[in-house]
Amino acid sequence: MRSLFDQIQGEIKKLDISVRSLRKTGTEFAQAERDYKIILREEALRLRDGGEAVGMIDKTVYGVQRVADARFKRDVAEAVYKANMEAINATKLYIKVLMNQYDKEYGTHE
Repeated sequence: MRSLFDQIQGEIKKLDISVRSLRKTGTEFAQAERDYKIILREEALRLRDGGEAVGMIDKTVYGVQRVADARFKRDVAEAVYKANMEAINATKLYIKVLMNQYDKEYGTHE
């Protein structure tokens, strides 16, 4: 069985990896959001130029395949980013639990 110290060190390494990947997933989410908004605008303008009633554009544009695909990609990127954040929070909590257990068994950590 791994010692508490080894478990703590392993979780700290896992946390470091998750934090590094958060930058990547955050960037991917931001790019997907940007792409979605650009496509949404382009399609709304195309519909307007095509004679669609202005009041109907906001109801129609979300059904355009390009817009729906971009929105889906954005939503998936957001879900991955948020899941990564939750993994980081869970790992931090687990480290805290391990540190408390370590303190109980071996005294204070420094």
